[in-house]
Amino acid sequence: MSVSAAGPRHRWLALGIWLLLLLAGAGVIARSHFSADLSAFLPASPDAKQRMLIEQLQSGIASRTLFIGIEGGQDAADRAQVSREMGRRLRASGLFDQVQNGDTTDWKDAGTWVFDHRYQLSPDVTPARFTTEGLRDAILDTLSLLGTPAGNAFKPLLDRDPTGEAARIAEALIPPTAPRTDEGVWVAREAPRALLLASTRAAGGDLDAQAAAIARVHGAFAEAAAGAKGQGAQAPRLLMSGTAVFSVQSRDSIKSEAIHLAVVGAIVMSGLLLLAFASLRALALALLPVATGVVAGTASVSLVFGNVHGLTMGFGSTLIGETVDYAIYYLIQARQVATERAGLAGWQRWRDVHWPTVRLGLLTSVCGFAALVFSGFPGLAQLGVFSIAGLVAAALATRYVLPVLAPNGATGKGLRRYMAQVAGAIVHALPRLRLPLMALGAAAAALIVWQGQELWRAKLSSMSPVPRSAQLLDESLRNDIGASEAATLVVAYGDTVEAALRNAEAAGARLDRLVDSGELLGYDTVTRFLPSQQTQARRLEALPDADTLRARLAEATADLPLSSQRLAPFVAEVEKARTRQPVGLKDMAAGPLEAVTNALLFERPGGGWAAMLSLHTGPRFEHAKVVAALAGLTDVTVADVGQELGDLYDRYLHDAFVQVALGALAVVVLLGIWLRSARRLFAVCLPLVVAVVLTLGAMAAMHMALSILHLVGLLLVVAVGSNYALFFDQLQVTGHADEDTLASLMLANLTTVVSFTLIAISAIPSLSAIGQVVAPGALLALLLSAAFARTGRAATPAAKETV
Repeated sequence: MSVSAAGPRHRWLALGIWLLLLLAGAGVIARSHFSADLSAFLPASPDAKQRMLIEQLQSGIASRTLFIGIEGGQDAADRAQVSREMGRRLRASGLFDQVQNGDTTDWKDAGTWVFDHRYQLSPDVTPARFTTEGLRDAILDTLSLLGTPAGNAFKPLLDRDPTGEAARIAEALIPPTAPRTDEGVWVAREAPRALLLASTRAAGGDLDAQAAAIARVHGAFAEAAAGAKGQGAQAPRLLMSGTAVFSVQSRDSIKSEAIHLAVVGAIVMSGLLLLAFASLRALALALLPVATGVVAGTASVSLVFGNVHGLTMGFGSTLIGETVDYAIYYLIQARQVATERAGLAGWQRWRDVHWPTVRLGLLTSVCGFAALVFSGFPGLAQLGVFSIAGLVAAALATRYVLPVLAPNGATGKGLRRYMAQVAGAIVHALPRLRLPLMALGAAAAALIVWQGQELWRAKLSSMSPVPRSAQLLDESLRNDIGASEAATLVVAYGDTVEAALRNAEAAGARLDRLVDSGELLGYDTVTRFLPSQQTQARRLEALPDADTLRARLAEATADLPLSSQRLAPFVAEVEKARTRQPVGLKDMAAGPLEAVTNALLFERPGGGWAAMLSLHTGPRFEHAKVVAALAGLTDVTVADVGQELGDLYDRYLHDAFVQVALGALAVVVLLGIWLRSARRLFAVCLPLVVAVVLTLGAMAAMHMALSILHLVGLLLVVAVGSNYALFFDQLQVTGHADEDTLASLMLANLTTVVSFTLIAISAIPSLSAIGQVVAPGALLALLLSAAFARTGRAATPAAKETV
């Protein structure tokens, strides 16, 4: 039943359904979770190394570590006081599982725990250690340590630990690249800066929790700095970096930029539409399909994926340029057919004459973006779902809502007459330039082939909105603290905690050889304070009984300044240790080293456990030597992060090319079925192909590094350009091109080019990449559609312009 004949009841029904769906979509968006985690652009079905990378990006210690610096202040003592007070406040907040700044006050409990369990933790506890010769050598080493500055800390423990097990454990736990200490806190080696290292309790992927933790850091600093001696120009200054900081800033910057682009784009396009229609009512009507498309796209992504990525949200602003085209076509063309057929509602004639062309253009866009929906990368699939849902919703709003609100289109004339005149002049002039345009296209194709894969040399990092200054600050703070660069990841896996710990110990034994040779400065591993049950039991079995130990001590200390009688507490400590049960994960969870344990040992999302070994590299480090050293350990994975990310992106790009090619093939098949003419199919596809080639050729000539999002932009060029090509094909069939039809194409193209030009100058690289492609590509698509239009039938007498 037609809208006009259906009566008021059905007219209100159409509007009612549209409003309910719009409100429902808005409700879904209000409850949606927005993220900026670039792991969404990693594969959904990764291999072992890729899975390890994704787990670390989403929930590993690196994803929730904050690097904090304090500059300014009156002097080093002033910065140290701020650091201590800030550390105290952060620990009390409950948002962090560990806060380190060199202040040992809060490590007393951890030191006591390590000392009490030293015979289970020390790697030197072997049967040979407790022979007469072993005891003598160990006691001599401890006595020599007492003559050093570090020995003062162990002198009170001599009677209880003459073999120096606590000292051995402490030595292993100190990172080889730890920052220096001044005024009792960590400070940078070169810059006047106090340092803190904090890890949040929340997973790195929980950006809301990370934002709350970052806000608490700012709050704690403000409270601590209020009591500093230095104020005004000498006031302390806060520096902060880390993956969590980048993620939160990226989400916020993408969100604000998307809103900014949407607002600015809406204002600019509203101005253009107002000039074209000279009617506020027509302007409001034109924006309805746009709003419908953005709401539908965002809500669909949220329902399908459970979250909306920041890049997808930003991508929504790019749809404004295409969805508004549908409204322009209707508002102008419905007025045209109403004028031609007096007494007949314009929307009815538009439905019969122009809607099939618009619908076909919509279906070609859907076919193109459908390839992205089936991508193995969740982020790319989100873009596909958003595009399809947004375009379909906008087209349906144009088809069923606008006829109710404006049955005869837009009544205002505005500048449309002048737009039609310009379009008519272009239509007449461009066919004469077919040969030069073909030659230019051939040259662009040659340049593209010549550059080949080099043209697509941009990497995954090119999608990140993190500015260079923030990256330099992050590098500086990491170097000051001596944090591992994590360029090489070593992770030991196991079905159980015990299996993972045993595999980590096996990996550690091989890494020790690299440390001994100087090819590795050191490494952190959970097995230093949570050895496997097997290792702990073996160490405890190596402890002799009290009588045997007394006899051996008497021989070992016969001519030493430390008598065996003085070591009675040592004998008692060893006897007590022999009865201890091995330490388990539950014991760690209730102890002072819980945070350190959780940082290096974690349960995997898919089941099982993983123990990470964090490497401290030096100038002699080579990734290949680590791989060779750990070869043969089937449950230990070694990955070069940079290489793996590069391989991931290459696979990502390759898959995207395949999907785009399949989408293009689907578009051609659809057009062929619809047009049923090889000649018409060629005429419609040729301007789209040449537009894509010329756009890529121009970028190749400017030596631009193209990324996956440039490829997505090319899909949009085809989606937008197919409408132009199909309309010119329709004009050839009907035999005339009147003012209003040409004006609708001109205005639609103008709004698209302007909106994507705004996006091209965006500060967000991912959005800018799309705009850089679509703005010139859409313009070329229109011009080339006019240039390569077939010679049609003679124009009817009513025609204002002929093609």
